[in-house]
Amino acid sequence: MPPGPDGPDGPDEDKWNVVLDEDFVRGASIHESAAPGPTRTWPLVLGLLLLMGLLALVTLDLTDPSDEEHVTVRPRRTPSAAATPAPAAPASPANGRPMVPPAEAFPAEVPDGSGGAFTLVTAKTPASCTEPDSVGPRLAAMLTEGKGCAGEQIALYKDARNNQFSIAVFTLRDPQDTLRVVTGLTAAPDDHQVGVQAPPPGSGLAALGPGTGLVQSFSGTGRVMVAGLGQWSDGRTADFQQLADRLRPLQRAVDERVRRYEETGAP
Repeated sequence: MPPGPDGPDGPDEDKWNVVLDEDFVRGASIHESAAPGPTRTWPLVLGLLLLMGLLALVTLDLTDPSDEEHVTVRPRRTPSAAATPAPAAPASPANGRPMVPPAEAFPAEVPDGSGGAFTLVTAKTPASCTEPDSVGPRLAAMLTEGKGCAGEQIALYKDARNNQFSIAVFTLRDPQDTLRVVTGLTAAPDDHQVGVQAPPPGSGLAALGPGTGLVQSFSGTGRVMVAGLGQWSDGRTADFQQLADRLRPLQRAVDERVRRYEETGAP
């Protein structure tokens, strides 16, 4: 069949025939279809995991204190009235606990720290803590404040040179009152509010008048206040530091016995 105008050799056929020479191939743009294939999501997941780990580390660093700063905080609970235990009453003569017995508070002899000893001359228990011949008016007022004073014991000691030392033990009903009274007396060292124990007849000790020199010292153990007083045998008003140094071992010994009794109930 002869080639016609629309035949394979005609002009219409030429437009479908492309000569694929090398220049055309090199210059052609090849577009691949968006055919479905394996989705590469692991880089995104890995990135999210790394970001979450970084945020966790930052959060931990901001909320976890160092070892030196660890503080355990517990919520404060307000128990009901039925579940709240009643506070224990302080041990005192008011609820059956007796005062320290004089024989336990005042030993017959106490070493003076210099090879000698203090010797007990006499001891007594006044009718009350506020007897006029035992305490001054300021101390009497202090003892009646708060929950009051349960009783007093006082003893007289002498050393080898007949210097006289009085030790007074006041048992209060509340340990907080002990602190208050001891602080008040210590703040006024020249105000003599505790009376000395007078020597009994036949003791060989001089009756020292009110104008004699006197040193005093106060201490407290729980509900008990201890007052120590010292006088030279001749009543002189000098060498007070030496007199105070001589008083110290005796008062410490009584303090220790009172403390042991208050803590354990035994001498």
